[in-house]
Amino acid sequence: MADVGKKASTSAGARGAVPARMRAVRVRIAGAERVLPAVLTVLAVGEGLVRSGDPQSSLAVMLLLALATTGPLSFVLGSGRGSRVGAAIAVSAACVLALVPFQALTAGAAVAQLICVYVLARTGWPLLGGLLVVPYVVVALFSHEDATRIVAVLLATLASAAAATGIAHHVRSTVLAHSATEQAFADTLLEHAARGERARIARELHDVVAHHISMIAVQAETGRLTTRGLPPEGADRFLAIGDTARTALTEMRRLLGVLREDADTGVQRAPQPGLGQLLDLIDESRDAAGAATRLIVSGPVAALDPGVEVTAYRIVQEALTNARRHAPGAAVDVELRYGEAELELRVRDNGPGPAPGSPGHGLLGMRERAATVSGTLRTGPAPGGGFLVEARLPVRAEVPA
Repeated sequence: MADVGKKASTSAGARGAVPARMRAVRVRIAGAERVLPAVLTVLAVGEGLVRSGDPQSSLAVMLLLALATTGPLSFVLGSGRGSRVGAAIAVSAACVLALVPFQALTAGAAVAQLICVYVLARTGWPLLGGLLVVPYVVVALFSHEDATRIVAVLLATLASAAAATGIAHHVRSTVLAHSATEQAFADTLLEHAARGERARIARELHDVVAHHISMIAVQAETGRLTTRGLPPEGADRFLAIGDTARTALTEMRRLLGVLREDADTGVQRAPQPGLGQLLDLIDESRDAAGAATRLIVSGPVAALDPGVEVTAYRIVQEALTNARRHAPGAAVDVELRYGEAELELRVRDNGPGPAPGSPGHGLLGMRERAATVSGTLRTGPAPGGGFLVEARLPVRAEVPA
């Protein structure tokens, strides 16, 4: 039942690392939006000053073209979709104008053009990014200037590569986003299925098992009060049966509260028992069975893994219940041997021995409990008579492979 409600998850460190990396990427992108356009503008203006021969008209034209081809780049790298498209078209128009007829396209302007094509293709405008390459193809086909034709061919080639790279990155990010959405949807379905299964189990426990346990408590109380000539020992047994049934009913309500976390059962949850409560369990068993029950402890006593302690407690509890059921009145010895690597647990009675037939659910349940912490459990006739339950549990719980 616990496996039904378990959900796979990531560690807290991994959850915190992803936003940190995303924030770092956003900071770098924001820095590029502010710095890169200014750097390209300075480069374009500097190259225009070097190319300019006339200190008046040519210089003015070169400066205007440099600013027009690189200035709008900050809008292209921004977050607004409409401003990005308009700025990219403005940069491309200025670059084509600088190339034809002025033959004054600078290296900074060419880089700005490639960035525009890549960003448009990367952010979901692949067709527009490809259309920005078309003017350079036309210039390469119809220009009569060899230098202009070479620059146009080079820009068309590089811009096509930039557009292809942007499209590839866009497709990859889209696929990753769809995969994340599908995974989240699958996790949600799994969680709903787990909740439904827990609710179904809770209903069955409440409607069937809890009802029968309640009837046991009622019948025990009725038998104690209505049976004529009942000796005091018999009345005590009936009372013990009723108390045990009511305790089981309380534990059942706690289990229902775990299975249905959104239900208010009105019962406070108690911590899982461990070896520290073993004396109380043996005292209860001694009072209920009216037989000698001893606890023998050897080795250096130390706190064990909580899962191991719960498993050991439940195995002793089930073994004592089996002894009362199949060997009433028999003396029972519970022995704990603490070792460096494992805890050896032995529960032995001096009754008639095991009844013929297949093992019951109690023995199977004990074996499954031991296996959950990578332990082993052996049951069978004890040397010299009686029945023996022997378990070896690791000091630290391990997940079975």
